[in-house]
Amino acid sequence: MRLTDTSDLWWKTAVVYCADVETFHDTNGDGIGDIEGIGRRLDHLVELGVTCLWLMPFYPTPERDDGYDVVDFYGVDRRLGSLGDVVELVRTAKDRGLRVIADLVVNHTSNQHPWFLEAREDPKSPYHQYYVWREDKPPDTSEMVVFPGEQEAIWTKDRKAGKWYLHHFYRHQPDLNLSNPAVRTEIAKIAGFWLELGFDGFRVDGVPQLLSLGPSNEPKNDDVANPHDVLRDLRSFIGRRRGDAVLLGEVNMPYDQQRTLFGESGAAELDLIFDFVAMQYLYLSLARGDAGALATALKNRPAIRREAQWAVFVRNHDELTLDQLTEAERGEVFAAFGPDPEHQVYGRGLRRRLPPMLGGDQRWLRMVYSLVFSLPGTPTLFYGEEIGMGENLAAPGRHAVRTPMQWSPDPGAGFSTAHPKTFPAPLVEGRFGPEHINVEACRTDPESLFNFLRHLIDVYRRHPELGWGQLEILDQPLPCVLAHRAATGEASIVAVHNFSSDAVSTAVKLPGVQPGHELHDLIAARWRDEPGGRQSSDRPLVVDDEGRVEVQLAARGFRWFGAPQPPGTRGSQAEPPALG
Repeated sequence: MRLTDTSDLWWKTAVVYCADVETFHDTNGDGIGDIEGIGRRLDHLVELGVTCLWLMPFYPTPERDDGYDVVDFYGVDRRLGSLGDVVELVRTAKDRGLRVIADLVVNHTSNQHPWFLEAREDPKSPYHQYYVWREDKPPDTSEMVVFPGEQEAIWTKDRKAGKWYLHHFYRHQPDLNLSNPAVRTEIAKIAGFWLELGFDGFRVDGVPQLLSLGPSNEPKNDDVANPHDVLRDLRSFIGRRRGDAVLLGEVNMPYDQQRTLFGESGAAELDLIFDFVAMQYLYLSLARGDAGALATALKNRPAIRREAQWAVFVRNHDELTLDQLTEAERGEVFAAFGPDPEHQVYGRGLRRRLPPMLGGDQRWLRMVYSLVFSLPGTPTLFYGEEIGMGENLAAPGRHAVRTPMQWSPDPGAGFSTAHPKTFPAPLVEGRFGPEHINVEACRTDPESLFNFLRHLIDVYRRHPELGWGQLEILDQPLPCVLAHRAATGEASIVAVHNFSSDAVSTAVKLPGVQPGHELHDLIAARWRDEPGGRQSSDRPLVVDDEGRVEVQLAARGFRWFGAPQPPGTRGSQAEPPALG
């Protein structure tokens, strides 16, 4: 790894922050967040240490799926602002050292999109071939729906067209026919448009559905022999238009299928993929107080091309899906963190944020975020995570976690001066409401989660081996402890995390490290202390004659160490070729 690699491939050590425009900050008092509101709050992100802002959809929409039902891919919803506001936001973000990526919704459109309106009117229109149709009645597809209980099938008959159209998501979101070269050209134009306005890449929505091109009525063209060509073509186009732009994929699939979506050097597809597998097994380990499930998942992480990276996260803007766990394992997580039916959704996930699930336990919260930031990957935060926001279960479905950002203890949470009844979603109430949890209070509280994350991000950014290193699970005897090392050819970090509610001591084996070497703590001592407990020591730990080091951990404690580099260790991928 060279120092210049950390800027050329900036996404490998980025800190990504996801913001929903309409629930972040309202500047005109209409009760709805706006683009200008994001701009006014950029300094909050900079103070936290964020390096990349991810904007959820801001395109014109009928608002039947929180903006993911798009009617114009080249515009901005009038409620949220204008193209001019977007340009000002991107320019200001660049001034603050932030990159900006946007949601690229290319699976489907709204059924109110002009393309679909013309497609259903005239089967001879070129836009008719923008969608996937069938004339015969489809079989039962109830097992294929994405949102059980909210949809019954993935085909719906359009009365005007007299045919059935495909929709992997809601019936008001007809799937685009990605086998049609004209559609792929349009997608490239959309991406090119936003790149010209200064965006640094895209988060690609629903990649598994994107790859399911869907049955069609034998389209005349057959040049898409493999659906991966869609992503390869898009990645290639973006690289030509903007060499340092990134594609971040929403891919909730098993590891063996995810690996193919990274592509190979010279035939790249996605640059970043959300690690849904590790996320789900993290929650299983938290429920059990046993690190084994997560350790096994991490050992199964496949090798990926050097330029690519995993995106690690605690939760996102959707349900906290647990669909890759077995039914019994999912039941364990439900019992621990969402036992009430109102906590659960679609039979596979939770509609809660982490702080309420952990009972507001600050030590436990710090341990989870320490773990996520210590794993080789790119940490991604959902707005409000940095202050420990909760959810409002009165909001329907996935919207329980998409509540207005809590900036202050004011009646409108500092989000808006309008009456809360006009807000896109209800404010969080009770223990995690804005009167108790808000940015103003967290900034001035030296023990707040916000200030802990500031420190954590600072350490993470100063140690690029956490983004570039090869992951190694280290041997130690306790089931409740996860010890791992991230190593490059130049440096390594050792992290040890205790999933137990009891303090423990464990001997961690460090292959390749000579006896007598010292390990120095990287996380400040005050964050490793138990409240009211003894002060942690910053004295280095010394490797014994058997290549082990004894690590003391508080209940749900954690420690990061700068460690000697094992001989012959390289990064997770091959070194770059020489230039020239």
